Formats: sequence, C-alpha cells, structure tokens
Amino acid sequence: MRYLPHTDSDRQSMLQAIGADKMADLFADIPREFHIEQGSLNLPDGLSETGILRKFTKAAEQNRHAGNTRCFLGGGTYHHFVPAVVDYVISRGEFLTAYTPYQPEIAQGTLQALFEYQTMIARLTAMDVSNASMYEAATATAEAALMARRVTRKTRTVIAGSVNPRYRAVTENYLSRLEGDYVEVDMGHFGTDLSKVIAAIDNTTASVIVQYPDFYGTVYDLAPLREACDQHKCLMVVTFSDISAFGLITPPGDFGTDIAVGSGQALGIPMAFGGPHLGILTCKQKYLRQMPGRVCGLTDDVDGKRGFVLTLSTREQHIRREKATSNICTNQGLMCTAAATYMTLMGDKGLETVAKHSAAALELLVSQLPSHVQAASGAHYNETLLSFENQQKRDAFVQKARENDIFAGIPLEKMDKHAEKRHLLVATTEMLEKEDINDYITTLEASA
Repeated sequence: MRYLPHTDSDRQSMLQAIGADKMADLFADIPREFHIEQGSLNLPDGLSETGILRKFTKAAEQNRHAGNTRCFLGGGTYHHFVPAVVDYVISRGEFLTAYTPYQPEIAQGTLQALFEYQTMIARLTAMDVSNASMYEAATATAEAALMARRVTRKTRTVIAGSVNPRYRAVTENYLSRLEGDYVEVDMGHFGTDLSKVIAAIDNTTASVIVQYPDFYGTVYDLAPLREACDQHKCLMVVTFSDISAFGLITPPGDFGTDIAVGSGQALGIPMAFGGPHLGILTCKQKYLRQMPGRVCGLTDDVDGKRGFVLTLSTREQHIRREKATSNICTNQGLMCTAAATYMTLMGDKGLETVAKHSAAALELLVSQLPSHVQAASGAHYNETLLSFENQQKRDAFVQKARENDIFAGIPLEKMDKHAEKRHLLVATTEMLEKEDINDYITTLEASA
C-alpha cells in the first residue's frame, strides 16, 4: 500500500463533516491526565515518501535471515530452494483468489492442481492415496491418531518419544478429551528404539506413531514395527518433517505403513516464520473413507469429456456432524498448488538430487567435527544432534556463528523442555555449499 498522508485541508474537512473543531475533541472522553501534550514525544520531523522508503529499507537490511546467512536450522522447518516459477504460479489470480472448489464447473484448474498434487504425493511416499490437504504436520499427526481410532474401534494411542515434540503435544491435546490411553514411549537417548515402542503395544492399541526420519534425523528399519502392528491388529502411523528425504531413502509405503503424515514445507514452500505450511495425510486404499479432509478425483462428464471433481469430502461442513471424519473447515490448497508446481518442475531426478545434496552436506559436516563436539550415532538423513561439553561452550559457538552470519542450529531445549542445555539440533539442505560447511567447522573450532 502506498503512503498517502492526509493534508491539513483534508483533516479540516473531515472535522467539519463530523462537527468537531479540532483533533483533540475526538479524545475528550479520555481523562486529561492521560493525554500526551503535543511535542512531548520529541518525534523527528515528518519525511517524504522517498525518505520513509529509504529509512525503512536501510533498517530492514540489518535483519539476518535464511536468505542472507548460512542456515543450519531444522526441527520441522527447512531452508530449501524455491524456484521462482512456484511463486509466479500461486500468485496468479486463478489460484490465489480461489477458495474451496464446491462448484466443479468453474473450478477445474484448482481441482486439477489438487488432483496432480495428490498423485505426486502418493508416488513420493509410496502410499495408495493422499488427501488435499491438512493444515500442517502437527495437526495431520493428530488427525491420523483419530482416524486410526475410527478404523480399529480401539482407543489406545502409542507414540514414540522421538517424534517431533510439537507433533506430540498437539496429538496429546486432540486426544485429551477422549476416552482411552495416550502413551509416550521414552527412548532414553536421541534416536528411535523400536524395541521399546513395540513393548508398549497391546491388543487395545489403535495406532503406533513413529517419525521417520525421526526428530533427531535418525533413519532406521520400520519392518519390525510392521510385524508388531500386524500381531496386535493396530495401525502403523509414520510421520515425517522433511519429505525431501523420500527422494533418497525408502518411503513409508514400502514398509507397509497404514497412514503416513507429515509436512510438505520442503516442496517449494518458504520457511515463512513457521507458516503457512502444508500438512500431508496419506493412507492405504482400504482406509480411504475414514480419511479426513477432501480427495479430488478424475471422471467423465455426460459428453465424455475429462473432468475433475471432489470425490470424497467427509468433513462436518458437508455431512451430518456425527458422521464427519474431521471438523477441518479449510485446508492449505494454495500450498498444495505450490507443492505440485515444485514437484512437476523437479521431477524424480530433481528430487533425488536435492535429497543427495542435503544428505551429503550433513555427512561432510559430521566428518569434520572437532573432538570436543559429538554427533549422534546411527544413520541420518540431513539432520542430527550435536552435543557439547556444557551449555556455555554451546552458546559461545552459537553466538560466534551469528556474528559470522551463520544460523548454527536450534538449542534442543527450545523444542524439548526436558533436554539438557548443551545440545544443538542441526540440519543441512541443498542450499549449503562446501564452503558453508567449512566456515561452520572453522567457527566451531575457533569457539572451543
């Protein structure tokens, strides 16, 4: 919006229109002792529009953000490259102003974009079907737990302590007013111990929720969990934070996952201070009718022409509330379009390249760590935990890195209140070059 100040004559005309003599009359109801006398604030003189733009632009240039620093932040939100064409497509009026596609005859473009999104997400996760869509990963995880309760008609939810703390908190909150147990399995270390998760399953369990790669970036074999879920007739739910991982590692569907949920933020959506992002929910075909949200489908009209429609929409706005699968009243449709555009541009090879670069950057970083810093053991994708001798040494490094335009990572206690204050959660993406890793290590050594 342009800066268009009122002139003195403008203000006088408005005062005359409302029958006031001076501006102070508008504040007559406020006790006099609370009035600020004119000139008492010692404000500078007004500036022209050009002067104001220059002043604020200069101030904004002092801000440090992922675009003008080296960003090693993760924990659920990642600094991936967003091609310019993604912003162009979702800024077009046809998509930007489109709302829920209730009337297919005038929403074919939106419906097709969502249909293509579902198809590509299903392929990337190796699942049968995807909806379009959820708010973000935390509520998608909670909705998966509710969905599992409907499918199994059981009430116990088991969730690994290595799931993102925010996903766990939202899921617990969703289930807190419902009958049944909510069980968080303490891992005892920074990774996923499936033996402990499996030990917590019993015949009353509706679902078991794990994260893959987990909150600490660990990659592990999900096959034992699939076997345990079959034994106890419960659903296996897998959540994820950075879906780009499945351009490289085995996707959840290949392990026989019943419901896979997570974040689509890595697919052409900027970090944006935590949102708007994109929640993904996929499942096996046989559970489709219990899926929350909406599903877009392909059909033929009366003339035999191809058309797109809302095939399934079982939210409370469309059917009797007691038969609804969810009370979601909107979704992240525009973010779905961004993700579909990104995946179309990148293709299989492009997604694989992003994943390989992200993983290689972490491998390079870990291989050069000085002796006073330890990385978490086990296989990792693009995220890991660095442990320092104490909080002072960690914080000294984080501060030194900031001075060198490096966001070094997330102090773990900021996301997990029970964590010791000496750990740093670090993530790498294709936005980091070899020189950035070298600078990180150099700063780490200098702060020892």
